Amino acid sequence: MTMSNTDKTPSEQDTKDLATESVTPDSLAALVGDDEVDPDLAERGRLLFAQAWDFMWGTKFFHQLPPIEGVEVAFAGRSNVGKSSLLNAITGRKSLARTSNTPGRTKELNFFRPEKEATLVICDMPGYGYAKASKKEVAAWNTLILDYLRGRPNLRRVYVLIDSRHGLKENDLEVMSTLDKAAVNYQVVLTKVDKSKLSDIRKVMEKVQLGLKKRPAAHPEILLTSSDKKIGVTRLRAEMQLLAEGQ
Repeated sequence: MTMSNTDKTPSEQDTKDLATESVTPDSLAALVGDDEVDPDLAERGRLLFAQAWDFMWGTKFFHQLPPIEGVEVAFAGRSNVGKSSLLNAITGRKSLARTSNTPGRTKELNFFRPEKEATLVICDMPGYGYAKASKKEVAAWNTLILDYLRGRPNLRRVYVLIDSRHGLKENDLEVMSTLDKAAVNYQVVLTKVDKSKLSDIRKVMEKVQLGLKKRPAAHPEILLTSSDKKIGVTRLRAEMQLLAEGQ
């Protein structure tokens, strides 16, 4: 395990997610909804992530999970979906979660918490769908993840990240089925929306919404994000702030 706590770059100018785009019913800004977040809630979410966030714990084994404290949320997604980049954008850090050109680098459950009080703890789950992983590795990851989902009473939500350019893949559906069976609330987050046309994003959203209709543990709203452009960060922070407040 390595600590990563010296690279904070919290420029709140970055939270102006769509400053150059007018908000019209047909705009990406309208789909994202950052401007619709209650200002007081947006500020509470900003303050939560304005403080220092540090690496807390990493493990491949269920019996080595960190002590339970505060509300926990987890981030899951395919190995190249941009999970680490999004976590860094949310926390205002350059490398809180390590990014890599090699898919599948995250092989542990990695936990992060704010420096002051752990009202919210974030779990970065191992990326799935990496073709070069052995069957033994995949089986071990699946066992760890299932044990974690079923044995973490303070886990309030799992954010399932989906590449907006590709939509739902078979691996994503399998993960959602696991979450449904474990009765763990989850919400789909589309990533890299700055790299797609608005019309294509709408088509992907329609297909995802259709795929979520009969899933009992799925949150009905889909969040849109871009780590590079800081799109959707304000709304995602606000969502997690509400969870931290017990709402």
